[in-house]
Amino acid sequence: MSLEKIMGQNFIEYASYVIKERAIPEINDGLKPVQRRILHSLQKMDDGRFNKVANVVGHCMQYHPHGDASIYAALVNLANKEYFIEKQGNFGNIYTGDAASAARYIECRLTPLAREVLFNKDLTQYVDSYDGRNKEPVYLPSKLPVLLLLGAEGIAVGLATKILPHNFIELLEGQIKIMQNEEVEIYPDFLQGGLMDVSDYNQGNGKVRVRALIEIRGPKSLVIREIPYGTTTESLVNSIDNAAKRGKIKISQINDYTAEQVEIEVIPARGVSAKETKPALYAFTDCEVSISANLIHIKENKPCQTTANEVLKHYAKQLLALLEAELTINLARQKEKLHEKTLVQIFIENRIYKDIEEQKNYRDVQRAVREGVSRFAHLLEREVTKEDVEMLLQIQIKRISRFDLEKNKKEMRGVKKTILQIKKDLHKLTDYTISYIQKILDKYGASYPRHTKIQLFDTVEAKKVALANIKVHYDPEKGYVGAEVNEGEIITVSDYDRLLYIRQDGMYTVIPIPKKRFIGENLLYVNKFDKDVLFNLIYKDAASGLSYCKRFRIEKFILDKEYQLFEPGGKVQAFITGKQFQVKIRYVPKKRLKVRSEIIDFSNQLIKGVNSRGNRVSTKVISRISLDTEKYIQETIC
Repeated sequence: MSLEKIMGQNFIEYASYVIKERAIPEINDGLKPVQRRILHSLQKMDDGRFNKVANVVGHCMQYHPHGDASIYAALVNLANKEYFIEKQGNFGNIYTGDAASAARYIECRLTPLAREVLFNKDLTQYVDSYDGRNKEPVYLPSKLPVLLLLGAEGIAVGLATKILPHNFIELLEGQIKIMQNEEVEIYPDFLQGGLMDVSDYNQGNGKVRVRALIEIRGPKSLVIREIPYGTTTESLVNSIDNAAKRGKIKISQINDYTAEQVEIEVIPARGVSAKETKPALYAFTDCEVSISANLIHIKENKPCQTTANEVLKHYAKQLLALLEAELTINLARQKEKLHEKTLVQIFIENRIYKDIEEQKNYRDVQRAVREGVSRFAHLLEREVTKEDVEMLLQIQIKRISRFDLEKNKKEMRGVKKTILQIKKDLHKLTDYTISYIQKILDKYGASYPRHTKIQLFDTVEAKKVALANIKVHYDPEKGYVGAEVNEGEIITVSDYDRLLYIRQDGMYTVIPIPKKRFIGENLLYVNKFDKDVLFNLIYKDAASGLSYCKRFRIEKFILDKEYQLFEPGGKVQAFITGKQFQVKIRYVPKKRLKVRSEIIDFSNQLIKGVNSRGNRVSTKVISRISLDTEKYIQETIC
């Protein structure tokens, strides 16, 4: 083979292995291989008592070929989800990010929930382990929607998955709704709590915004009680500290009192209230994070991307199949039990054992028993086999002499009743499955309440809550503007602000906050850009010589691009901002001109786009336009 073919084949094999055997969970039991092997080891070791985690890791190495460190890390992570592994000792802290103690110091065992819903040897398919010495399950016959319950995160070759954990109660109630042909909507739930906006969740393939739960404690203190998923108290405190150093928020002190519960106290700086600090924490720190979800899993031996609802429907269908298989197996066992009890009763009650006394060899003994029992074949569940005959021949004389016929008949009636009930359950499988889910909910639901509160967030615009702590000067004599200019008019801005300047020739530009930049001398307007500012302008058109009035707002722009308020060559006659726009107009003297000047109020003129020409000011020839000096200081002469 050529090197190219060898590399291509090996890469495909490696990529397939990483995707299927390490990073991406299987939909049927919702587990990655290492998690499945850990739970299988715990089930094999289970005697009701706690086991050293080091022993569990060692036992799991019979099935997992990647070393003890990966098994230990996966076990701690799985145990901290609090569903299938009961902990004893220090397993770390999901709030602070503290690591767990060494494997030799901590202990674990299966939870009652895990024992009840994850294992069934009769329904489990086994394959050889990596060294061929042991058998391990292909996947566990899980009766819970584990993939959505635990969530998963993994990076494979060419693809990655991020499945967010969901609430135990809501998942099971969702399965019931699916079986009743009702619509269902499920959303994530995190042990860390917090607040969550699910507007863009898109059934597991969008994103959620998660916020810390922040309480305002008096005018000068805030307390963080719950933190966003994916953060720790240490990372959260660091993000707040960094925001303060960058001048995004003003705080005087941070105190982390977290123990069993999160408690981080944030004290704003003097002159800053807790109420205005809270939105700034959401805008500039990890008190609000956006988490993207990507629901990729292994289905039918291939990676597959589906929605949360589709996964839940798969689990509902799978649960029906598992319970049907369990009922079918149990029915067969009950029928076999009834067959055995009937055989024993026939054998003893009709004294068939007497028929073997005169037989000369063992073959004749077997034939005598078979012939004796065959007379009552109509009472049996099936034909008598060689194994049945052997079972009868192994009955001790002591048991025959003490055989209680009434007790045996009572037990047979109980078995028949059980068989009848199983048949009813199989006939109404959906109702039986719903009843099973409800029993699980009643038994374990109280232990798993929702931690994360769902609500819609008002978007906190960083620009609105940013601190205006940058002093920008504009020097009209030298024409420079910037944070490093020391003379001229002061404009107070934040990092998110932009500067707008308008020149005498009608050209305007929006620029980022500069350190020092030349923009021109004696400009019409230099200030922080605000799309709500109303501009009032009268200008003389170069082509026609007529004066036009326009009122407009500047709402859209490209940074550093020059725009014109009117055609080149025109001239500004009056300019001011605000709702009121009143000017004094003087006309060129002419014969029969009675009105030489007048005050015109343009305040009610329609506000149009910045590119509009505007309305003609007058039909008369204008000599001069000035602003009302009682209200305005600025005056422009034609």
